[in-house]
Amino acid sequence: MHNYLYQRLVAPREQSDTTFLILEDNTTLSYRKFCERANQIAHRLIASGVEPGDRVAAQVNKSWHALALYLATIKAGGVFLPLNNAYTAKEVEYFLQNAEPRLLICDPADIASLGPITQSYNVKLFTLSQAGTGSLPSAADDCPIEFEAVARDKDDLAAILYTSGTTGRSKGAMLTHHNLWTNAEVLTKAWHFTDRDILLHALPVFHTHGLFVATNTSMIAGGSMIFLPAFQIDAMIERLPLATSMMGVPTFYTRLLDDKRFTGELVKHIRLFVSGSAPLLAETHVEFEHRTGHCILERYGMTETSMNTSNPYQGDRRAGTVGPALPGIEIRVVSTEAGGPIPANEVGAVQVRGPNVFKGYWKMPEKTAEEFTDDGFFITGDLGKLSEDHYLTIVGRDKDLIISGGYNIYPKEIELLLDAIDGVRESAVIGVPHPDFGEGVVAILTGNSLPSNDHIRATIKNEIAKFKQPKKYFHLDQLPRNSMGKIQKNVLRQQYADCFQS
Repeated sequence: MHNYLYQRLVAPREQSDTTFLILEDNTTLSYRKFCERANQIAHRLIASGVEPGDRVAAQVNKSWHALALYLATIKAGGVFLPLNNAYTAKEVEYFLQNAEPRLLICDPADIASLGPITQSYNVKLFTLSQAGTGSLPSAADDCPIEFEAVARDKDDLAAILYTSGTTGRSKGAMLTHHNLWTNAEVLTKAWHFTDRDILLHALPVFHTHGLFVATNTSMIAGGSMIFLPAFQIDAMIERLPLATSMMGVPTFYTRLLDDKRFTGELVKHIRLFVSGSAPLLAETHVEFEHRTGHCILERYGMTETSMNTSNPYQGDRRAGTVGPALPGIEIRVVSTEAGGPIPANEVGAVQVRGPNVFKGYWKMPEKTAEEFTDDGFFITGDLGKLSEDHYLTIVGRDKDLIISGGYNIYPKEIELLLDAIDGVRESAVIGVPHPDFGEGVVAILTGNSLPSNDHIRATIKNEIAKFKQPKKYFHLDQLPRNSMGKIQKNVLRQQYADCFQS
């Protein structure tokens, strides 16, 4: 038995001198050199006690070394657990407690805050900086550059990615080798990626979009990536003429459109722009095509499923829709009340079934069972409608989830913190349209002696990641409720829908 994902992902090119990564300083790294470094790290993981199925958690800054750690974990038979590097130590503690990883790799600057936590949970701690220094690379330097991949089958776990849950607790979505492979293979074909592609990659690598969609697809195709540490407008403008394709979140495209240097001439060599992780406003779609002549390809996916649908590579890319289901994947929209079929163009609950759909939530068998129908469809929590020719339009979510800048944010987590502040009687956290982030986080507070907004910001600053913190606060005498006493967040969303509009 081979290592299922590694064998299909990159093994055919592990001895190739073809360029895999073009780094920020314009140096290049071949598939061979990249795989050799991953092999050294895999040796170190095994020597540190990692056995098949063990979790390897990583809260590190984006770098090619972090990408090598991902491949090393897969090759060593481990389960990769990437964590947003904006998470606070208190948030990381939950993941260590829940996932019980064998190792945690963090930035050297975070040793003081994370060291005591890892000791409490008996997790070994290594460090890895963006520059490639730290205890992990130092320990790997003397390891052999050859490593025989640990055997793993298609149904074995390859990764756990945490996502928000209905209780406010993060849930670990278990993704198998087959989940990741089949989805990347479908995307490679659907989006016509080849070994001639150079993908401009400025996404983070701690969630599905940057790690599995962009990276796995490039590896399968044997193409190259311009691997930037983050989105920075000058670097993007400089690298765009060198690329053939780009993947991004809507924020990337709105910021490019705000720059006068971004022209059709600049991107004339690019064959494909892909957008996802958050809704792309129709006006952004139209403005982008008017400016460049390129029509952005929007797709729809989620942590639990990777990609589900995509506007066509060749054909009608419709603004405001996320296209038909990808090959081998089934999408249906059912009645939110009865669960049965509904006519085309009527709004209902979006459900998906296919080889891309995750295995379930880590340590949550009852929650997993709740999220699947009797005939095996995953209940996404999104509301949408299907056209007569099967284009899907997402219109909202029946799960109270905010997606801001491509990151999932669960309001209950923020509300619990706000409600604990002296003077706050009650809070409601909502997401409303934001021109840059897709959705912006807004908090509405009630209370007779509410503290200042500055005091509230300072109180929660170190409790949750910055991207979760409300961008605006509003005060009301009381929150709107229905006859059952439930807060009507739909009313609040309507009331504050324009608060980020200039």
